[in-house]
Amino acid sequence: MNHLFKNSLTRFFYGLSRTNTPKHGKNVKWSRQLSQYWGDLEQESWESMEGLVRCSANFVPLSPISFLERSAKVYRDRTSVVYGSVKYTWAETHGRCVKLASALTQLGISPGDVVATLAPNIPAMHELHFAVPMAGAVLCTLNTRHDSSMVSVLLKHSEAKAIFVDYQLLEVAQGALNLLEDMKLKPPILVLVLEADGSSPVTSTSYEYESLLAAGCNEFVIRRPKTEWDPISINYTSGTTSMPKGVVYCHRGAYLNSIATVLLHGMGSTPVYLWTVPMFHCNGWCLIWGLAAIGGTNICLRRVSPKEIFECIALHKVTNMSGAPTVLNMIVNSSVSDRQPLPHKVEIMTGGSPPPPQILFKMEELGFGVSHLYGLTETYGPGTSCVWKPEWDSLPSDDRSQFKARQGVHHIGLEDVEVKDSITMENVPADGKTVGEIMFRGNTVMSGYLKDLKATQEAFKGGWFRSGDIAVKHSDGYIQVKDRLKDIIISGGENISTVEVETVLFSHPAVLEAAVVGRPDDHWGQTPCAFVKLKEGFNADAQELINFSRDHLPHYMAPRTVIFDDIPKTSTGKIQKFILREKAEAMGSLFGS
Repeated sequence: MNHLFKNSLTRFFYGLSRTNTPKHGKNVKWSRQLSQYWGDLEQESWESMEGLVRCSANFVPLSPISFLERSAKVYRDRTSVVYGSVKYTWAETHGRCVKLASALTQLGISPGDVVATLAPNIPAMHELHFAVPMAGAVLCTLNTRHDSSMVSVLLKHSEAKAIFVDYQLLEVAQGALNLLEDMKLKPPILVLVLEADGSSPVTSTSYEYESLLAAGCNEFVIRRPKTEWDPISINYTSGTTSMPKGVVYCHRGAYLNSIATVLLHGMGSTPVYLWTVPMFHCNGWCLIWGLAAIGGTNICLRRVSPKEIFECIALHKVTNMSGAPTVLNMIVNSSVSDRQPLPHKVEIMTGGSPPPPQILFKMEELGFGVSHLYGLTETYGPGTSCVWKPEWDSLPSDDRSQFKARQGVHHIGLEDVEVKDSITMENVPADGKTVGEIMFRGNTVMSGYLKDLKATQEAFKGGWFRSGDIAVKHSDGYIQVKDRLKDIIISGGENISTVEVETVLFSHPAVLEAAVVGRPDDHWGQTPCAFVKLKEGFNADAQELINFSRDHLPHYMAPRTVIFDDIPKTSTGKIQKFILREKAEAMGSLFGS
């Protein structure tokens, strides 16, 4: 294992373990530096009570690996994965993951080494989430929309020793490896993943997924984490605003968030889950591990389209799915020919930017039960959810949609979430009006940013994780996101929430997508600039949308510029507002402002 990376991980993770606390005389200075972020970790009260022993009989480091081992016993004959004609049971999935973990060690993967992936939602991605940590390694799932240049940057930063690449992304990966060689760096071992049913074109490479897996040993002894704080994965942020950061998850956080996310979805035993959230994104919101805990069936979907979504729901009797608001938007605006009647109510969790109430209402009309959650890569994905209250059922539909669009309250894996003044760290009043920054604390907050101690310290300044999102807190304790701190438009001294303007634009019958950013203005400082994509077959000009916005908003909040264009997004559905801001800034001030 590369010593630079090992030292980096040690500093982040082992510096906080029991063997490295001041009681044992190691890393005293480091522990003191971190005390302002993690509190006093030096004293454990059980040690003062006579007769207590912590040993292997009553203490095992939490790890989501255990979910797969249990499912292999409890749900051994139940279907674990479906992908086209490919189908596995939980016993088969467990056996394949054990053999793959063995094969990884035969490749030279050591504990703490990084194994990267570049693949869509296919069975191999599911298996690697278990096999890599079973080998004691750290999983790094890369965004499938990255180009060769970005992939090379992330491979260099993570120091990945191997990368598993879907055959359709081989050209991108090979380009990245060539760039690393140009920099005189040793590229990671490339393992090619072909279609599981053997239908993909044969490509010559040193290693192929199924052949590698077949060479593994059934009797391989799983390399379990020595401490819950051992890293299990690195997730690079989506890069919507700047250079992606390597967010590191530990086994403990992954275990707890997996359970919390299953509960957020309201899943019982053996659900059928359709994968419309990228598995590479926050490890599929930790649901790859979570579904193993309850013996769920994973319906893998290489590409997301309304037609395939409806077909999968009908064919496999899907009970649950997830998706960014863009997925919901895609479904409600799909053609009638692409739709099929739902066999039953399908529960769907949406996250990301706040979904417009109109979209929520239309989804329910189609037969979906929509719930809303909120989180970040730094919180293992979902951190809060809009826990529904029975008394809201009797409200008019518009009011119900408004309540459902709230981000809600923290889940059971978190200690707390608050809306605070970013400077004073005081909680804002729960009046639904005063804005502050959303802050988290608890076991499902990241361990830190890989190789970026300064950014980690800044994120944890004040003993809370600072999200960079601003919100209000309502009298019932539910939070409601208003915007990203960097997205707020300040016009003539007034703060304008881009989310509120976008919600109004979405309510126009011709608007399919909308994103609002600030445009420079010589007089007001900034004015709202809307980028809009219209629905097919609909027409509307800029003035019509400006007038529509003025009818529903204070005039200073209404866009003064409307640009009709495609809206750039990440593969997880997040709008890349930094691109739109660059376009707006290039326009300069409106003449005569």
